[in-house]
Amino acid sequence: MSADARKLTIYLGERQRARGAFLADALVDVYARHELRTSLVLRGAEGFGARHGYRTDRQLTLSEDLPLVAVAVDETPRVEAALADVRALAPRGLVTVERARLATAPLALPPELDGQVKLTVYLGRRERAAGRPAFEAVVAVLRRHGVAGATVLLGVDGTVRGTRERARFLARNANVPLMVISVGDGARIAAALAELDVLLAQPLATLERVRVCRRDGVRLATPEHDPVEPIAGLDQRQKLTVYAGEQSRHAGEPLTPGLLRALRREGLAGATVLHGVWGYHGDHAPHGDTLWQLRRRAPAMLVTVDRPERSRRAFELIDAWTAETGLVTSETVHAADGTSGASSGRSSSA
Repeated sequence: MSADARKLTIYLGERQRARGAFLADALVDVYARHELRTSLVLRGAEGFGARHGYRTDRQLTLSEDLPLVAVAVDETPRVEAALADVRALAPRGLVTVERARLATAPLALPPELDGQVKLTVYLGRRERAAGRPAFEAVVAVLRRHGVAGATVLLGVDGTVRGTRERARFLARNANVPLMVISVGDGARIAAALAELDVLLAQPLATLERVRVCRRDGVRLATPEHDPVEPIAGLDQRQKLTVYAGEQSRHAGEPLTPGLLRALRREGLAGATVLHGVWGYHGDHAPHGDTLWQLRRRAPAMLVTVDRPERSRRAFELIDAWTAETGLVTSETVHAADGTSGASSGRSSSA
């Protein structure tokens, strides 16, 4: 089954506050109050925003206000009801809204979604399927069906079917949500959905249109601004996403941190890097961190949201930096950024 849905994303700072509390906590309280189907807060590894400086978890002095990304998903009326409360809390943060189809059992690809598709599957942190962690099983299915790539992002807070689930020290955190983001051809996504419908006990996913611009060094398309039905009070922006590995390199330099700094030098409004815990892109085998590794092998994502003319400049840089590796996608989203900028370390628009 599928229904018209919205994916609400807020880019903010770890130390940003609203009404006497940390903004991230306040946002999840809003999601729980509105009983949104699922939501999660992701901790970024590094980033920059339009009005604030660079932040990274690789330098102690710059890691005190890391970027956060808060994502919430539900059917359109429920998200629209929560949006006013969210915008009242985050007047300086970048807020984006993406149109999607919300899929529950039985999972299937809606006929209006053809071409390239982004599939996001929402799971519990310790949920299991086929005798192993559910996220590993989902990634295996996606790769087996030739989906272009998948990245697992671990939440630190969020809601599951309207109930808040926060990660706590020395707890199993079994129900804290995570999400598996994948991109691929619609026919391959449809085949994977049929298998996931059998694999998962309570499947929950969103499906969105996406344009694949580069894959493993091959340029397939250029970002195009696809006008979509307007949402009151929100502008249309371009979202570019780069999927790679933490060890991916360009001209001897680590890809995602180097590209992030290049985008900042170019004067882009902002960008955020998220590190995954498992995933793959292209023909590479699924990979992630293990206890005995001396070097991280987890996947990484870089996200930037800006006006179409600025996004064209961003893609010129991204195109050069991903000449040998990586998966690059483009989407049209709705966005608002209050006072023309987000808190430190997140994507924003000037």
